Amino acid sequence: MSVQSFLLKQYAKWKMKDVPEAQREQMTEMVSKDPQLFKKIGEEIERRKKGGESEVKASMEVMKKYRTELSMLMQKK
Repeated sequence: MSVQSFLLKQYAKWKMKDVPEAQREQMTEMVSKDPQLFKKIGEEIERRKKGGESEVKASMEVMKKYRTELSMLMQKK
């Protein structure tokens, strides 16, 4: 396990403590596969929030925009 992978898992455990372990693992795996995509998603959500949208609405809209890429990551093993 690389240092980056270890840190990502620890951060996910801390940040998503209420999320079931299996879902946390799936999320950290997806982020590890394509960190640039998640960086882009995060930046776009932040821009929308600064523009006045709620975090929930901004997140939903951005996730819809990138659903193809996200579903491809979920299918990769």
